[in-house]
Amino acid sequence: MQLSREEFKQWPKKRVTLLGMSGVGKTRLASILRDNNWFHYSVDYRIGTRYLDEPILDNIKTQAMQVPFLRTLLMSDSIYISNNITFENLDPLSTFLGKLGNPDLGGLPLQEFKRRQALHLAGELDAMRDVHAFIEKAERIYGYPHFLNDVSGSLCELDDDSLMQSVADSSVMIYIEASKDDEEFLIDRAQKSPKPLYYREAFLEEHLALYKKEKGIQYVAEIDPDDFVRWVFPYLFYARLPRYQAIAKRYGYSVPARDAFQVQTVDDFNELISSAMK
Repeated sequence: MQLSREEFKQWPKKRVTLLGMSGVGKTRLASILRDNNWFHYSVDYRIGTRYLDEPILDNIKTQAMQVPFLRTLLMSDSIYISNNITFENLDPLSTFLGKLGNPDLGGLPLQEFKRRQALHLAGELDAMRDVHAFIEKAERIYGYPHFLNDVSGSLCELDDDSLMQSVADSSVMIYIEASKDDEEFLIDRAQKSPKPLYYREAFLEEHLALYKKEKGIQYVAEIDPDDFVRWVFPYLFYARLPRYQAIAKRYGYSVPARDAFQVQTVDDFNELISSAMK
């Protein structure tokens, strides 16, 4: 959706999609808006609570069944396990996605890792397809005049032009663009705290082969899961940058991440978005 600066300011029912790398401040902005009459649609939350809820619980139950005490209670229906994902705590989803590598170090075999990656991709596509319906429901059921679509950091990997166009038709798409300094910060943060990531299958195959060759490793089971994430993250980061830039150029607008971090109020947010428009 393309609007002029004045059109956006006067828009009585604002609808915005925020996209960008994980860590650029999308969810922080969402928390500000959520407390000020905006409906917060979190794609990651939707994936975890709707489309991957059962696989996440199955994974947790599989782990619990290996503990005799918990196994006995589960088998007798004496306890139950639930998925307690929140906007701020997506650990159940992240833990399910997992890391590739040595099972003794918490890693997953390649086939199982790819299965979970495929489930995440399908869930993310479905969650993005739900955006239009939630725009309507947010107002009709809950009475919210404004809508924020807080997308996953892997949005640029979806490769679905019709879906992207659909989201762009129903909301203003804003790319929060990291500066060079921000890029270094985000990469450094990922190095210090490696987290599970989604990879396009072609990207994974290419970089897994490079990693194994560089490290002199023959089998996936020899991989230190955290070491692989640390090694691959810069490659993933710089592979995603042009994808995000292309989405912003085709469907929406860009704002600097540093400016986004300065936002403290709804008025600040509206000014930030309108500043990207002519």
